[in-house]
Amino acid sequence: MPKKKKKKTKSVMPQKILLLLLLVFAVIYIGGVFYYNTHFLRGTIIDQINVSNMTVQKLAEEIQEYSLQITEYGSDGSSLEESITGKEISLSYSSKEPLEEILKEQNKWLWFLPAGDSYETEELITYDKTALEEQVLQLKGFQESFFVSPTNAHISEYTPENGFQIIPETEGNELDYELTLQTITSAVDSLTNQIDLKQENCYLKPQITSDDERLLGTLEKIQTYTGVTITYTFGNNTETLDGSVISSWITADGLEAELNQEKVEEYVASLRKKYDTIFRSRTFMTSYGKEITIDSGDYGWWMNYTQEALELAEMIKNGESGERTPVYYQTAASYEKPDYGTTYVEINLTAQHLFYYQDGTLILESDFVSGNSARGYDTPDGVYSITYKQRNATLTGENYETPVSYWMPFNGNIGMHDASWRNTFGGDIYKTNGSHGCINLPVSVAQELYGYVEKGTPVICYYLPGTEPVTEDPAAPGAETAPESAE
Repeated sequence: MPKKKKKKTKSVMPQKILLLLLLVFAVIYIGGVFYYNTHFLRGTIIDQINVSNMTVQKLAEEIQEYSLQITEYGSDGSSLEESITGKEISLSYSSKEPLEEILKEQNKWLWFLPAGDSYETEELITYDKTALEEQVLQLKGFQESFFVSPTNAHISEYTPENGFQIIPETEGNELDYELTLQTITSAVDSLTNQIDLKQENCYLKPQITSDDERLLGTLEKIQTYTGVTITYTFGNNTETLDGSVISSWITADGLEAELNQEKVEEYVASLRKKYDTIFRSRTFMTSYGKEITIDSGDYGWWMNYTQEALELAEMIKNGESGERTPVYYQTAASYEKPDYGTTYVEINLTAQHLFYYQDGTLILESDFVSGNSARGYDTPDGVYSITYKQRNATLTGENYETPVSYWMPFNGNIGMHDASWRNTFGGDIYKTNGSHGCINLPVSVAQELYGYVEKGTPVICYYLPGTEPVTEDPAAPGAETAPESAE
């Protein structure tokens, strides 16, 4: 007999579980709605702060915990960290209303989905700017014991081995205060948590680097100056001017370098002082065997100090090396002593006698008549030189106009010339019947002497007691009186 099948009944358990799950989800969902009614949705960013699940109050408290990590660097390149906290600068929100508005605008019904919303509030964050400035100043990068200032590339001191060279710049680790404050202020304004001051270019940089074209140009310029070698020859003496001296004449300031003209002038002045002989005392061995000292006269080396300094400076600036002869107002026969050499006219005003020596050999001698002593026209002593020579000149003065055939001036208007109106020379004629200061010579002597002397020939005039000539009798034949108008 077949078995009778049992009738199946529906299970109520799955339905109960489903209802229970729905209830749980409903509670969780409603709970989430209520929770996010006062909390920011997940993924919400305000002013770069992740405010997920925060209340407005918690966010206001959280900003107090803000800390800006600042990376700095030592002079050796090592890094260090310092920080500025929100509490140190009284960081806060000036108002909570904008935050509450953001909270209200969020769709809390979809709280289970990440919001992914980002907000930027304007001028909502506030802090004590004075306190921030104080915190910035306390950074190690502003402490003199810690930082090393950058140095510009510059031109070295001169050395004989290497001359002038460029010393490279150094970076240092000194912060630029204004730029650092600006960078940190911006970071705090945006609540940035980390900054690197080197990456933000907050360190002072050298203004001049070793590859600066202006610096290279300046180096080339002064190397041109110091590469010059100039040699002066003064008889047996030489003076060599080179980079070791010129280097001290260069004034360098950053990218500028100039040749100091005052230093050039000082150098030329030292040469003038050492080698000029004009207006200096000289000893002279007379033809009478007695050595005398002559202090007056304008004979000798006389350097044109101003012009020589200008030309020397120009030579240095142009990088010109070589031999150089100074610019002179006046030259002499020799750089050695005596500077008048061995060719000269010797005039003994006491003996009224003249000698002409050429290369040390006596060539000519003669009596003469010099300035009228009685009238105060004494011919001055001193060492002079022939200024020029002229044929057929007319000598003029206040009360005379005298033509001469051979004129050889050596001391202003005083010179040697022929005196055709005289037929007697020497003795003491000059005392009462002398010239206005000139040396009156017989025509033949003047003619011969004129052929020997040239411009620059030394003329040595002196008085030598003990060599007075024999007094001639004024009434003696031939002792004629010179005309009043004669020179």
